[in-house]
Amino acid sequence: MTTRGIRRKKSTLTELKIAVIGAPSVGKSALIVRFLTKRYIGEYDHQTENRYKHESMVDGEPVLFEILDTCPKAEDEYPNAAELIQWADGLLLVYSITDRKSFNYIRRAKSDLQSDTPVQLCANKVDMVHLRQVSRDEGEILAKDFECKFSEVSAADHVDQVAEVFNDLCKEVLACKRKSKQSLLERMLGGTRPYSRGKSDSNLPKD
Repeated sequence: MTTRGIRRKKSTLTELKIAVIGAPSVGKSALIVRFLTKRYIGEYDHQTENRYKHESMVDGEPVLFEILDTCPKAEDEYPNAAELIQWADGLLLVYSITDRKSFNYIRRAKSDLQSDTPVQLCANKVDMVHLRQVSRDEGEILAKDFECKFSEVSAADHVDQVAEVFNDLCKEVLACKRKSKQSLLERMLGGTRPYSRGKSDSNLPKD
């Protein structure tokens, strides 16, 4: 469906907020821009956080993404966990296979982000496999610890695979929202009084 077609259904758009978290220079911005525009831009000089909005169709449902590109200025600078958990519907954790410190950064960042917020783990720069410092097995083990899905991609080379990372996280968020809504509905229905005919037993004929 075209963007115009999506905008006609503006009132039915599901809004999802995704925070992309990772150490400096792991390719967070490149992944986001690849997803949004299908183009690759290799160099970024961000000094502050950036937010992007993007309309897309996910499983036939119109979705408005708001994506937060976190911008730590040092490898020991971590995002404000409380603010992120309150803001984000989903968390995309990114490290570079060429930088073990970025892998350790994600491990520490996730330990601060203890919540039920859906998470996806993404290893970037798989095109630079000759410089690999973090094995795929290590990524899969960490994803099991996080109880989340894991992907290895290249922002430089992959278009569909990068889109799949964001869309998979979106699907998980939507599923969690539906489950939460259903649970709330069941609790509300469970708290209602059973139906009885008439307004009051006092209206019934007495012996």
